[in-house]
Amino acid sequence: METVSTNKAHGGVQGVYRHASAQTGTDMVFSVFVPEHAPGAKLPVVWYLSGLTCTHANVTDKGEYRRLCAELGLIFVAPDTSPRGEGVPDDAAGAYDFGLGAGFYVDASQEPYAKNYRMWSYVAEELPALIGENFPADMARQSIMGHSMGGHGALTLGLGLPDRYKAISAFAPIVAPCEVPWGQKALGLYLGDDPAAWRRHDAVAMIESGARVSELFVDQGEADQFLTAQLQPERLEAACAEAGIALTLRRQPGYDHSYYFISTFMEDHLRWHAARLG
Repeated sequence: METVSTNKAHGGVQGVYRHASAQTGTDMVFSVFVPEHAPGAKLPVVWYLSGLTCTHANVTDKGEYRRLCAELGLIFVAPDTSPRGEGVPDDAAGAYDFGLGAGFYVDASQEPYAKNYRMWSYVAEELPALIGENFPADMARQSIMGHSMGGHGALTLGLGLPDRYKAISAFAPIVAPCEVPWGQKALGLYLGDDPAAWRRHDAVAMIESGARVSELFVDQGEADQFLTAQLQPERLEAACAEAGIALTLRRQPGYDHSYYFISTFMEDHLRWHAARLG
C-alpha cells in the first residue's frame, strides 16, 4: 500500500492511499480519516460509498465529516466508485452513468467488463482486509452509508451482509435500480439479461425477497433533480413498511442532490451511526 498524502485534521490524520487490487486488476485509490486515539485502541469504521462520476475525493474534500469523526472516535473510509486505468473498458459514448466512475457496486459478469468491474467484492472483501491490516480498525464494528449510486451500494451491501454492518444509512439513494433508467442501463450491461441477477443488487427487490435488517436511515432532498425519474424513495418506504423494517425517511425541503445537501446532514448520520457502533 502506497501513501499518496497525509494531512493532520482535527487532531487526526486524513490520508489518501493507493494499492494494486487483485479484484479489479488495477491500482485503486481510497481515503481514510483516523481520529486521534490512545495507543493500541481499536476504533469503529464507517464506510462511505460515493455516487456517479465521483472518486474518493468528493466526500473527502466536501463531506465535512472530520470534526464529527474526531469527536465520536470513528474511522471514515471512502473508496473509489470504479476501477480506472489504461485498458479499463468504459462506455463507448463516454456517458457519465456507466463505466468509469459508475461501477454500481456489483461484480460484472458480462464482457468486456467482467475482468475489472468487481466493485462488490472489492468493497465487501478486499478493501476491508486491507483496512483491518493497516489501520487501528475494529472490524467487528462497521457501518455503511452512501450517496446516490453509493446509497444504492450501502443499502444492498448492508442488506446482503446484515451481520457485518451495525448501521446503514443513505443520502438520496437509488433504491430500486431494476425500475429506473440509471439502474436498468448499468445492471443490464454489467450483469446481462437475467432478472434474478439484477434483483440481488436492488434494495427494494432484496427486501421483497426476504432480506432483513432492523432499521434504515435515509435523507432525501425534495428539490433533487433526480427524485422522480431515478430515486423514487417511496418504493423503499413501501417495501420497508411491508417487511416491518424501521425506516427513517426524512424529506428535506429545498435540498438538491449536491454535497451542500450531504454536508448539511452528515452530522446527523454520523451521530446515528456512532450510537449503533457502541
